Amino acid sequence: MNQKMKNPIIPGFYPDPSICRAGDEFYLACSSFELCPGIPVFHSRDLAHWELCSYAVSGQNGLHVEKNSMTGGLMAPTVRYYDGTFYIINANFCDKGNYIVTAQNPYGPWSEPHWLSDVPGIDASIFFDHDGRCYVLGTGNVWDNGTGVKERGIWLAEYDIRNFKMAGEPVTIFNSALRVGSSPESPHLYHVGDYYYLVIAEGGTEHYHAVMTARSKDIFGFYEGNPANPVLTHRHMGYSCPVTNVGHADLVQLPDGSWYAVMLASRLIEGKCKNLGRETFICPVVWERDWPLFSPQTGRLEMEYDMPESLAPAEYPPEPEWDDFESEELKPCWNFWGTPYEAFYKIHHSKLIIKCIRQQLAEEIHPSSLVPEYHKDRFAPFVARRQRSIHTAVTCRMTFMPEGVQSAGLAVVQAMNHQYHLERACEDGKQTVRFVRYTADYDVMPHMPGFQSRTKKDVLAQAAWEEADIILQIEMEGEAFSIRYGADLSSLRELCTADGAAINPEKAGCMAGTICGMFASGNGADSENQAEFDWFEMKPVSVHS
Repeated sequence: MNQKMKNPIIPGFYPDPSICRAGDEFYLACSSFELCPGIPVFHSRDLAHWELCSYAVSGQNGLHVEKNSMTGGLMAPTVRYYDGTFYIINANFCDKGNYIVTAQNPYGPWSEPHWLSDVPGIDASIFFDHDGRCYVLGTGNVWDNGTGVKERGIWLAEYDIRNFKMAGEPVTIFNSALRVGSSPESPHLYHVGDYYYLVIAEGGTEHYHAVMTARSKDIFGFYEGNPANPVLTHRHMGYSCPVTNVGHADLVQLPDGSWYAVMLASRLIEGKCKNLGRETFICPVVWERDWPLFSPQTGRLEMEYDMPESLAPAEYPPEPEWDDFESEELKPCWNFWGTPYEAFYKIHHSKLIIKCIRQQLAEEIHPSSLVPEYHKDRFAPFVARRQRSIHTAVTCRMTFMPEGVQSAGLAVVQAMNHQYHLERACEDGKQTVRFVRYTADYDVMPHMPGFQSRTKKDVLAQAAWEEADIILQIEMEGEAFSIRYGADLSSLRELCTADGAAINPEKAGCMAGTICGMFASGNGADSENQAEFDWFEMKPVSVHS
């Protein structure tokens, strides 16, 4: 019996996947937006099982991101391997824009960013042709629609990869696969047989997302759209389709000559919510009449496919569910929100200790632009990891005695200030445990003119708690959240229930997915007070009948 590749191959908030092969090994990079470290890089030998092997950018090679709306930062990387070197091209919208980092070993170290001042626009990609020439392509307002108005399209230029600069003038090679198609972006280029093939995303990264293809025998020719476009989408399957947002694909050829594609998609929760965000999926690709055919026979993303017979299964240790902070450093699955320019946490005597610094987890959202201003205080005193299962329980043991307006505890965070906090706090001089919901109202996204936002805080439930030690638990059974607390695991009390749809990205902004973790804050004032976390657990749970 053939073993299976089960979708999503990388569950949780890992969008915009790009893939390459080096010998018999496969490597995949994803967007990370405002999380630090950034651009997670995964390794696989069989396309079904993946391990996190590094982050391409971090504090060690100058990553700057800012906690804000989770719609900015690092997005749409392309990873390629050529002549012994790995290349990742990406845009950092909290910094100077497009850049390339390189590594001889994908496990690191990765180079300092080579900033690309002559590469404009978004979703830049690189391509190495059979003759060794390198090209850069990207998205911008480059197509003249005949009225003198430039519309969104795809451009291509020869590139000097040794000196990280353009070697020729950009040429417009495509506009959109469908007439007046929206948001043509994320281009990738391949040379197969007599043709150069262009694969792009179109329709926006939400419900109408799609994969489009085009081809040309001349690399700089205007590309002919595939008459079968869109070649992969779920937008025609309705809003209740269990997998949606399908698009942003990248192709890889196996040593046996077969082809596969990775792409992003979202799993629906209870037929309406996408709290896990955009995840990484895979499907087989075959070639018919000189065109790529995605997911043959069905034309849709299936939840499993047969593994390639030419690849031997190669499983890796799973991401740990339990962390008792025995290591001196945080495990690779942990992330910060914004680059932490101050030492707000430490691991000491097998405890994660977070100081109550002035920064808050739910601060007002700032307008954003493509001009970096380098706000080094915009990070959260928050240690978090991605939710990867629809039914999940997050639990921790904390020691903390709040003073004044300080708070600390567990948080479940989504984009655009949609958050839940299960925290210890001091209400009117009384020690409490409480469950707080944050939501934000806005009309346009932070990068658009006229952005304004106001965050609303609602205390949904609270109870007296005088002890410093407490166990906190948020169990997410789909969108049904059960909130518990107590002195030990065997005697947890239910504080309240809540509707997780309040942090659905459909409402909150669709760029990110749920992250869960531990925080402490002085909520506007620095303090030496601190919260100590003995352990943290995030594990899948069975659905109650």
